Amino acid sequence: MDSQHWRATITAAQSGDRQALDELVAGWLPLVYNIVGRALNGHADVDDVVQETMLRAVDNLGSLRDPDSFRSWLVAIAMRQIRDRARRRTPDRLEEVAASDFAELTVLRLQLEGQRREVAEAARWLDDEDRQLLSLWWLEVAGELTRRELAAAVGITRQHAAVRVQRMKERLETSRGIVRALDGACPDLRELTGRWNGRPDSVWRKRLARHIRGCGYCGGTHETVVPAERLLVGIALVPLPVGFTLSLAFGGKTAVAATSAGWSAKLLGALTKPAVAMTAGATMVAGGAYVVTQPPDAPPPRAAVTPTATATSGPPPSATPSPTPTPTPSPSAKRKADLYGTVVDAVDRAPAPDARPAALPRRPESGITSTGGPRAVMQHRGDSVTLSGRGYVLVRWQISPHARPGGVVMPTWTGLKGKLFHVASGGSRRMDDPLPGAPNGYATGMGGPDIGYAVLPPGTQQMWQNEYFYVDGTVTLTQNERGCDYGIAVFPSDWQAVDKDVNEGPDQGAIRYGLVRDTGTDSAPVPQYVTRSTPADPATVPQRSRV
Repeated sequence: MDSQHWRATITAAQSGDRQALDELVAGWLPLVYNIVGRALNGHADVDDVVQETMLRAVDNLGSLRDPDSFRSWLVAIAMRQIRDRARRRTPDRLEEVAASDFAELTVLRLQLEGQRREVAEAARWLDDEDRQLLSLWWLEVAGELTRRELAAAVGITRQHAAVRVQRMKERLETSRGIVRALDGACPDLRELTGRWNGRPDSVWRKRLARHIRGCGYCGGTHETVVPAERLLVGIALVPLPVGFTLSLAFGGKTAVAATSAGWSAKLLGALTKPAVAMTAGATMVAGGAYVVTQPPDAPPPRAAVTPTATATSGPPPSATPSPTPTPTPSPSAKRKADLYGTVVDAVDRAPAPDARPAALPRRPESGITSTGGPRAVMQHRGDSVTLSGRGYVLVRWQISPHARPGGVVMPTWTGLKGKLFHVASGGSRRMDDPLPGAPNGYATGMGGPDIGYAVLPPGTQQMWQNEYFYVDGTVTLTQNERGCDYGIAVFPSDWQAVDKDVNEGPDQGAIRYGLVRDTGTDSAPVPQYVTRSTPADPATVPQRSRV
């Protein structure tokens, strides 16, 4: 929208035009949200800081003499609120974790890949002051701000801003190198990060940067590194999250106080009228509540998911819910026709060693083709294999907590076209079963007290050494190893191999029989971490999957 239009809109809003004020808020809220979100990296305070910024802007709109300076004026207010928030932080809040990592949100909402994704993730490694400057510089190179506006927002000259930006860019490039190295397979780096908690900070940034400078593997690069400013040119603003609410209500302020603070009588009257104005996918309702609503072409929210049981004979696991069939779709809800299966999202207890598995239903087989061939071994983050056809697939786990204990970032199934079922678990043991004859301290397949343990995300089914799936269509499985060292091998298989594996039990010297999960119908469990979409980062697929 041209500057002449915004000049007229701002002038009208200053005169109390309710529609103009609504348009002003709708038009500039995304810019403020991106500045604050990136400066605070999605911290839980983002919504509060955005709210306070917009409230102060509306509150003081009457004092703005030059409508052409509105953008720099608004950005300066946002930066003051960010700095005020930093000063208000108490020591007991310094270790708070981001409520919604803005780097991750940027990657997902803008579908960033390759080196653009690398720049977004590198922002996590910057100190607060650099991240605040990055939030403005990112918008400058994206064409949303000018250098003059950047300097005014920070309160320095353009010459000083140039120096500050250059120093920040140098630290950003160092952070990009860290992101690139962590995605690699350097054994020395894995040893160095063995006790790292996974949270970026300045201490670990310096340690990792020293390692990279002295490491031939991490210091080298297999592709030309494009400068960050060239990667960010023309990138759109990160959209506001659905359900974001901005309240422009007076709070404890009386009408007299509001008027004395710069609210015009006409504006006060407009804000207190019982009116609803729709603008750009947002709603301004009586009392000044601004709510981002879901656009008409957005997919409907997922229905609530009921955890379901695994099918097995013998004593049922104590923490396993009962299966729930998929509801029959009605003519008025055609999208439900695409839903099937249940969800493996409840922690189940291992069956008794002598509990024989249930009969394995036999599904149609025409064969599976794999982009990884008959045996795809995936040991590094980002490795993937695409499976197509109709038949059974074996995913075999190998966890190495002695190399790097910590939280497991589970593999994910993405881009599903057709159906995918979790049919059985085998390999004669679960990964948390004791390992007879193992070295001292190496108690289970998940680790031991001497070396640490691999830790699953909350609610995750414990893996068995062999996990079997049935594919009818096309799907991609991605290795998301990051927090803990693990590898998975993927083999196209068949019904006979699955049935034989789950029935090889203790009488053959194994720890336990396998477990059949397939019900033979569309109510069979679907895997955790599965989606029909193809996100830029498969590691972000929600755990409670329903497809």
